[in-house]
Amino acid sequence: MRLFIAEKPSLARAIAAALPGPARRREGHILCGDDDVVAWCAGHILAPAAPEAYRADYKRWQLDHLPIVPATWQSIISAPDLLRTIKTLVPQATRVVHAGDPDREGQLLVDEVLEFLGYRGPVDRLLIADLTPSAVAKALGEMRSNGHFRGLSQAALARQRADWLYGINLTRLYTLLGRAGGYGGVLSVGRVQTPLLGLIVRRDLEIESFGPQPYFVLRALVQAGESRFSARWVPSPGPSLTVDAACRPIDRAEVTRIRQAVVGQPGTVSAFTSAEKTEPPPLPYALAAMQIDAAERLGLSPQQTLGACQSLYEAHHLLTYPRSDCRYLPEGQFGQATAVLAAAAANVPALSVAVSGADRGRRSRAWNDTKITAHHALVPTTVATDLTALSVAERGVYELVARRYVAQFYPPARLREITIELWLAGERFRATGRQVLVAGWRPLLAASQPAARARPGTEDEEEPEQILPALREGETVRCREAELVERQTSPPKRFTEAGLIEAMTGIARYVDDPQIKQLLRETDGIGTPATQARIIETLFERRFVTQRGRQVISTAVGRALIAAVPAAASKPDMTALWEAAMRRIAAGQMSLEAFLGAVEKQLGALVVSARALGALRVAPTETPSPARRERRGGRRSRPASHPRDAAPTTRS
Repeated sequence: MRLFIAEKPSLARAIAAALPGPARRREGHILCGDDDVVAWCAGHILAPAAPEAYRADYKRWQLDHLPIVPATWQSIISAPDLLRTIKTLVPQATRVVHAGDPDREGQLLVDEVLEFLGYRGPVDRLLIADLTPSAVAKALGEMRSNGHFRGLSQAALARQRADWLYGINLTRLYTLLGRAGGYGGVLSVGRVQTPLLGLIVRRDLEIESFGPQPYFVLRALVQAGESRFSARWVPSPGPSLTVDAACRPIDRAEVTRIRQAVVGQPGTVSAFTSAEKTEPPPLPYALAAMQIDAAERLGLSPQQTLGACQSLYEAHHLLTYPRSDCRYLPEGQFGQATAVLAAAAANVPALSVAVSGADRGRRSRAWNDTKITAHHALVPTTVATDLTALSVAERGVYELVARRYVAQFYPPARLREITIELWLAGERFRATGRQVLVAGWRPLLAASQPAARARPGTEDEEEPEQILPALREGETVRCREAELVERQTSPPKRFTEAGLIEAMTGIARYVDDPQIKQLLRETDGIGTPATQARIIETLFERRFVTQRGRQVISTAVGRALIAAVPAAASKPDMTALWEAAMRRIAAGQMSLEAFLGAVEKQLGALVVSARALGALRVAPTETPSPARRERRGGRRSRPASHPRDAAPTTRS
């Protein structure tokens, strides 16, 4: 018998459909033909055991226990029914086919089951990222020995155990130091959680210490023939002009002098550029992009969006697998486009006109096999049903996803961008304009596109929308009026939950070291689509942050923790360094034992230095408001004194 072990039920069904039939569903597995059986996990069905599994007295948190480092690692069973089924089938198998997702975690979660059950027979590796029948059939014909992928499994195991060591030990350490200082809550520390909290705390402190400074903007109303347009003064720093670090003029008298000098004066066009630009439709959603847009458009928290996506996937079968970091689609899925579009039109009547106008033969940049990772982008399925039975959140999320998909069958928008450079009374001015020539996909997403967000820490100084005339270099113009506007520098904006998801996926921009920055860019930031929303929820549950409207603000507890932990713990650099180590382990250039040995050594030093600081004084913080609980589905927040370990979250 050949036993396939899939990462999840949806993958198991796709494999069973591609195998010779007939397929007969049984409890926890599918019989296929005469000699194939397909069973499945549900993500990790084994998890690292708690400290008390190693020593009973570890159940009581004590400083003299730290650091806790297992000599032999143990696992607990998180899905006993699924493991029982696989355990029954494995002795009957002459060959096992590993069908975990094609990434580190997917490799580990089946390997660890086979290791736990003591299977030593032959194992093939089946790599599937596209669940269409033709793609699954092709993958079945291209299986390789599972031994080629041992490095991936070792890298995932290194991450899992290092997170356990780091989270368990530092959470107990700082919680106990906090208790010694009179604080009864849990001060959890984690490789992703704590750098995210550090980001919030540093932003809040920057805002609170910010002192606004005035600066001035000068705009000229320029006449060119029958046309008039606005041009902005481009200051040239020199002895006669006082500017700030961003080259903004800060002396009103100097700017007033320039204004008086240009009004009524002729000028000359020094440069004219006109370029047509095509703007393709936005790619379909990965989970993080979905959470950001749903927060902006639907007012949903990242956890609520994930819940809606998961329900639409598991219970209603209306969306594909949601916990993806990929925004591309397998080329083989293009053949399903007509059926998917029909389902979207049936499920969302407001889309029926857009679907009827879609060009079903248009293949956007979204279909690209070379860009597919372990999963593809989040898109609608071919299922059509009555959405009135769904929750408001589910309906809103489905429509956002469906609109993105329909947009792939519309032409790119075409725009004309014009820049005019001119000189007035010896001063340089610039005008920019943009004109939509072909709307393409834009009207379809106009209602669902989130408003543009200013980049953190920058001034929002967008030029006014205007249509500029076609001019020639050397052409004469005249300044009719000039307006001097006083502005003030503004602090960076406080984080929102959507902004935190965006920060985690783009964490590199908050890092100065070029090597660390590059590593974080290559790893898509910190956290995973499966864990990012939960990490944000943990910050609220621990009372490290609170909410004011949509703003996420650090509390006294959160600030005290960041002040107490070493800088390395409150910044994302460690994730980058661990990622570099994971790659070396995956490539066979570093052993699991060597990496964990380095982590254990670092932990020992952290414990010694933190204990030397003594009791940690933490001021009590406010409890979340009722509005906060209601917006999160009415759940009661865990009491601050709940002594739960900050064990790493595993993939589900």
